[in-house]
Order: sequence, then structure tokens, then C-alpha cells
Amino acid sequence: MGVMHEAEPVKKTMIRVREFDVARDLPAIEELERRCQVGLSGDQCPDAAAADNDGADKKKTPKKNSKKQQRGMSLYAEQIGDPFARIRHAPDHVILVAEYGEEEEVVGVIKACTRMVSRGRKKKLSSSRTKQFVKVACLLGLRVSPSHRRHGIATELVRRAESWCTARGAAYATMATTASNAASLALFTGRFAYAPFRRPVFLGHPVHRHRARVPRAHRVLRLPPPLAAAAYAALLPPAAAEFLPADLPALLDHKLTLGTYLAIERGPDPALPPSFALLSVYDATRSLRLRVGGAPTLLRASLAAARALDRHAPWLQVPSVPDIFRPFGTYLLYGVRMSGPEGPALLRSLCRHAHNVARKNPACAVLAADLGPDDPAAAAVPHWPRFSCDEDVWCIKKLGARTANADAGDDSEDDWTTSPPAGLLFVDPREF
Repeated sequence: MGVMHEAEPVKKTMIRVREFDVARDLPAIEELERRCQVGLSGDQCPDAAAADNDGADKKKTPKKNSKKQQRGMSLYAEQIGDPFARIRHAPDHVILVAEYGEEEEVVGVIKACTRMVSRGRKKKLSSSRTKQFVKVACLLGLRVSPSHRRHGIATELVRRAESWCTARGAAYATMATTASNAASLALFTGRFAYAPFRRPVFLGHPVHRHRARVPRAHRVLRLPPPLAAAAYAALLPPAAAEFLPADLPALLDHKLTLGTYLAIERGPDPALPPSFALLSVYDATRSLRLRVGGAPTLLRASLAAARALDRHAPWLQVPSVPDIFRPFGTYLLYGVRMSGPEGPALLRSLCRHAHNVARKNPACAVLAADLGPDDPAAAAVPHWPRFSCDEDVWCIKKLGARTANADAGDDSEDDWTTSPPAGLLFVDPREF
């Protein structure tokens, strides 16, 4: 990482932005995480944007929790462990903190990284490999202390993070939030001119105590990382997907990727096209905790009763749901692909196999996947509606000058921010 110089004075030197120091800042950042619980993609702290609306319009906005809502229930996310966990994989990454007042109290934080990802466009005959990939900045983990809002802190953090990414050659910047987080959207789409870009769907399914049955007609193979990388290179080329990381082989060989699995038919019909399904499983229990809030009392009681019955009469095979009203971990499914007439059934078998892998870890209570809304696999992945939603909003902005974008693999005459979806959307589990 490069050295981040102190920010120029802002608002009579009350705010100062600098790089994060683990020994000095970790307790304050952990406290910010605790006070600013957010939804799964609502990285901005609740009301952060409204809190930074320092312009002529001083109208106060009612507080809105940054959370995913579904049928009266909400999923809250909390980052745990290594503060660099979501950005460490990127060659260039940084955490910036904001200090306020003469006491230099840490009251805000933002994380940023730059990495090469695919644009999902067809390769031109004259284009090189760099044209298939573009350097993109990812801004995430924006938090502002609830007691220090409406002072321009979030605005200054975002501005400095963008400058840091632009200096490292990023052609675009992205951020993720939820459709219900109007304050966050107002900050990024209003003040910083981001444009709503993609809308992935979050699909979650509880992990039961009992083993899920995989049909005997289906065969599940575990692929070693080199073979998995070759399979994805053939089945998921950069032209077919957006945000596919250029370092996908490293992700497949990551210590938290528990395996890449391929499902095929044992006795396929030679008269039909071949069918297959492919996915990878990532252990997010060490870096992410989820919690369900807002559940009706009757639902809580019924789920508790099902767990009690399952404990005392396991032979009944009651599909009891873990205690999701306390913090729990998750396994993330990524690189989900299927093909052929039996593709959906094979994918369901892979999800059952992933369930059987997850049930061995007491910390894992949910299997989850983020997919593009037009991805056919989204209809085949088993999910529970109360654990799923379509509120995610990815926003994008073009950065830098024309020459810098050309060096980053971007054609200035072909603006990605206005391009139609490629069909497949790759969600990197390291940044979840």
C-alpha cells in the first residue's frame, strides 16, 4: 500500500483523514462496527448519507436502518476478525479513518481496493487480454459514528478513497447498498454521481441437522484447484460474465474456498445435450456474522419447538432451523453454473452436497448465493424466501482521465456505466 498523506484541513481542521493503524485504531473500528450494524450489502452506516447532507438543504431525514427486509424480518451483518479481510486479496488496498476534533477521536472509516475484473463484453479481434478486464475500485465498509453525523465525515471519506483509487489507475469505482437505504443512495448517486448499475439477488437457505439426499443418478466430483480453474476458464469466460476476477485461480485455491464441485449424470441420455452443474463453496464464518431481527413471536416459538423435537426425536428427520436469532455464520456459493436439460436438477444436487458440507461446521447456519437477476441458476438454487431478497443495488462511477482509463484496460469510447448487463454476474465472496 502507498502512504496516505494527511488530509487537508476540512471545516476548520475538525476532520482529518489518514490511513488505519492496527495497534492504534482497532478498538475504535470494532466499536464503530458494533454501533453501525448494517444489512448484507448496505455497507454505509445507517443514515450516513443524510448525516453528511451539508448543503443548502438542511432538512432532517427520518432515520432508516440499513437492513434487508422481507416479510417483516431483517438480516443484519457484522464484520468480525481481520479488518482487512474483505480487501486483503487485492494488490492495492487501504483502510482510511476519520478523526474529529482536537481529541482526534476516530469517528469514521472506509475500506477501498482496486482489482482487475471482467466487463462481460465480446472480445474484439484486435483487442488484447487487458481489454477483457478493467481495473475497478471497490468502496466498502463506510461507517460514521452515530454521534458525529451531519458533519461531512462520510463525504470526506468517500472523496479521499476515490482519490486513492484514481491514483492507482482505477477506471471505475463501485459500491453496494440496498434499495431501502435512501440516504446511502442519495450520497453516492447525488453528491458523487454514481449510477445504479446491477441488482443481484441474495438467496439463502438454512442448514439443517440432517443430511440432504443426493439422487443416485447424479454424481458429484470435487475438482482440485488447477482443474477447477481450467473448468471455469472453459465454462465461464470473461466475455460471458461481469466482475469475474482476473485472479480467479487464486480464489479457487484460497484457504477459505472449501472446494469446487461438479455434478454430472451417471447414465446420460446420448440423444440429449450433455448436462452439468458447477459451483464453489467459500467459508465466511470467520469474517461475517449474520442475525435475523424483527421475527414474529409465533415464528420464534415454532422454530424453537421444531429444534426441541428434533433433538429428542431425531429419527423423525424434522428439518429444524438453527437458532438464527443469535449471530450465526454462513457458507457462500460462488461461480454457480449449469447447462443442459438436467442442469437445474444437477445444481440442486450440488446445493444439497454443499449443505452436507456445511452441516459439519456448527458455526454455519445458512448457505447463501448472490446471483444476477437474469441468471437461470437463480431459479434452481434452493432458498428460503425469509432468507432471500432482491434489494441489493450496485452503483458505478467512471474515474480518472482518458489516458489513465486506457492504461487500466478501459476504452473511453465504450462506457461500462451505460452498458447492458452481460447476463451473468460474478460476486466475489472475499468482498461479501
